[in-house]
Amino acid sequence: MTTLPDRSDTLRAQAGRIRLVVMDVDGVLTDGKISYTSAGDEIKSFNVKDGLGISLGIRHGLQFGIITARESIMVTRRAEELGIQHLIQKTKTKLPALQQLVSDLGLGFEQVAYVGDDLPDMPCMEQVGFAACPADAAREVLAMAHFVSRYNGGGGAVREILELILDSQKSESGDNSPDVGSGCQ
Repeated sequence: MTTLPDRSDTLRAQAGRIRLVVMDVDGVLTDGKISYTSAGDEIKSFNVKDGLGISLGIRHGLQFGIITARESIMVTRRAEELGIQHLIQKTKTKLPALQQLVSDLGLGFEQVAYVGDDLPDMPCMEQVGFAACPADAAREVLAMAHFVSRYNGGGGAVREILELILDSQKSESGDNSPDVGSGCQ
């Protein structure tokens, strides 16, 4: 895992406390485009780098969740492939779903990261200890995020965010060993 450029102590402290990473799908794990085949089937594309970042995060003890307003069999399949433990689809208001998940897991909001890209994600981002977004997020989201990735949604933003979280946790634990290995992508 590459070491990211120096970050503020506050940002590293926030990222170092994270135990649960919750993400939106469209515009975060994908580029936000929704394509349909002539038969009416929906198509989504996911970034392999983001997938490896999630696999590494799971291996290092992070839990992952997806909260999305849409329902898609491709999202279910991708979550299963990656071992994402908590999948909540077809919810119009995301904050109650996030509150329930955090309560069920016995966590505090300071232990939660939320990665969103647009207006429906903002109530969740306001509640968590670490709010992050892709570079192409809505301007309101960009303004409130603790961390803005250099990459767009579906283009490696999740990987960069997870690298920051994992690097911050390694710094706090004193573990500076390289992280090499394989995982589901």
